[in-house]
Amino acid sequence: MSKTVQISSTNQFNKLLETSKIVVADFYADWCGPCKTIAPLYEQFSAKLSRPNRITFVKVDTEKQQELARTYSVTGLPTFMIFKNKKAVSTIQGANSKALLEAVEQLEEERGPEGAGSWEAGSGGTGWLGSDLPRGYNDVTNQVDLLGLDLLNSNGDFGEARTLFDVSKPSTLESGKGKGNAGAGETKKDWVESDTDEQLMLYIPFQATLKIHTLHITSLPPNSSEGEAHDELPMRPKTIQIYSNRAHVLGFEEAEDIPATQAVTLQPQDWDEKTGTAKIELRFVKFQNVSSLVIFVLDGEGDSEKVRVDRLRIVGETGEKRDLGKLEKIGDQSGE
Repeated sequence: MSKTVQISSTNQFNKLLETSKIVVADFYADWCGPCKTIAPLYEQFSAKLSRPNRITFVKVDTEKQQELARTYSVTGLPTFMIFKNKKAVSTIQGANSKALLEAVEQLEEERGPEGAGSWEAGSGGTGWLGSDLPRGYNDVTNQVDLLGLDLLNSNGDFGEARTLFDVSKPSTLESGKGKGNAGAGETKKDWVESDTDEQLMLYIPFQATLKIHTLHITSLPPNSSEGEAHDELPMRPKTIQIYSNRAHVLGFEEAEDIPATQAVTLQPQDWDEKTGTAKIELRFVKFQNVSSLVIFVLDGEGDSEKVRVDRLRIVGETGEKRDLGKLEKIGDQSGE
């Protein structure tokens, strides 16, 4: 469930300024392309940093809340404002992910020792984890550049690339159904499935150079039910090739001609029975200064022509920040 508060009146907004030490406001409109582009990043920050009566993230629809837009002189969209003790202390105009990231990093100090909350399978930098972290390493999934993700051969009826890095617990587990009854009746399809065959190609750029120790991949395909052919159900990934520091996503034929940084074959016993998560331990010496990953799922553990992935987590260490100037341009383009 999102922790972001949707503002429905000026009075509600003013009360939040009274009751919460810090309020982060996203002034947006439904027709605004850059607003939609940066919205998932804003939600990620909200899920990570929100704390009752201390840090509150809100969204203000300027079409419906014109009085608030006029009060705070909002002339361009999106506009992000940070209020501390009822006073505006920072304003960011445009889908400027770099400036928003810097502002949010300053809020880390205000969050306090309790962090963003406890999670069932582990604690980390972004939210839900399907497996424990190795000693000495952190969940660095929050360094994924969500605006630069690219995913090939995904079925449009299911989630997009950003879904894989959602901070929330997979809906299949949240519903209490667990693996075996997931998928058929779910209304929230917060997972990715392949489209024309069982292959997926995912490009993941990072906001900083990383030292990557482990990947957590969660897959919760349903078991076959009466009257449903087994080969029509999605599979868990089996053979995965990982490429580091590529400038863009690889084509499927292109990937066949490029040696992978590491190739992995997952076995049925590698998947956690409760969380549906497999840990892929990388050759650490080969993943020391990583600015991007390409993850190529070649096939799955079965005869189906579809694979399913619910969540992906990156575990390691954060290094030097990258220049995100290009992302600002992407976010500022109208229609995106």
